[in-house]
Amino acid sequence: MNTALWIAAGLLALIFLAAGGMKLSQPKEALKAKGMHWVDGVSPAMVKTLGALEVAGAIGLILPPLLGVATVLVPLAAVGLAITMIGAILIHARDKEFPQVAVTVLIFALAVFVAVERFGSHAFGS
Repeated sequence: MNTALWIAAGLLALIFLAAGGMKLSQPKEALKAKGMHWVDGVSPAMVKTLGALEVAGAIGLILPPLLGVATVLVPLAAVGLAITMIGAILIHARDKEFPQVAVTVLIFALAVFVAVERFGSHAFGS
């Protein structure tokens, strides 16, 4: 199970490093041109904040156990990313972007899996 959790956390980290990095490095207009129409409803600062939170969550999934410090951050990061995905699901559903809803639900499920298992019987140090 530990291997599956590392794989899940690694996938989540890659997804959120890419998504968050894109939000941090590109202006709203460039994101909208790539099909991210949800940016119309938020300020540029909110887009950057979301990107920073996604990158922080990705780092929180991987770095603490690699360093052997504050490993409780892993499930906390997974919870934060799952909450982010709830917002994304609602926005995509509101905009009737159902293929994106399906992908976002899968990412949400992966984050919940990591959170539940790393808080539970597969927590680091247990």
